[in-house]
Amino acid sequence: MANQTLEQEVGALLRHRRETLALAESCTGGLLGHRVTNVPGASEYFLGSVIAYSYEAKERVLNVHHETLYTHGAVSRETVLEMARGVRQVMSSDIGLAVTGIAGPSGGLPGKPIGLTWVAISSRRGEWSEQYQFTGDREANKAAAAEAALALLIKSMT
Repeated sequence: MANQTLEQEVGALLRHRRETLALAESCTGGLLGHRVTNVPGASEYFLGSVIAYSYEAKERVLNVHHETLYTHGAVSRETVLEMARGVRQVMSSDIGLAVTGIAGPSGGLPGKPIGLTWVAISSRRGEWSEQYQFTGDREANKAAAAEAALALLIKSMT
């Protein structure tokens, strides 16, 4: 879909498929929801977003298992998949899209450097997850994570 932003392409695909989307955001802090709602008519397919920054919010609101967080950490494939499943269930959406990562400039750990990001999708068609390693500053890493999430969503629908 030439000359469209990723969020416009997402909107067109969701409208065409008559599917709904819900978001679970951590490191992007609402940026992904902001982009999705920049598209006029997004209320036709976008149900809402949960910004779950803390472990407690991930557990209480998105039903991420305590054991998952304390075994694998907030920035892991296991956690992001549970976030995607959880927001899909909580919002009763067709698709749950989740993102978690370490935006920086601090917070990196051995094996989990600054810029590490996980994105996951849960839908009737299956589940997808991707790991990314961004190298920008905090704002650039957040923007890159939102971009990657939208791109993975498009990939899962085409």
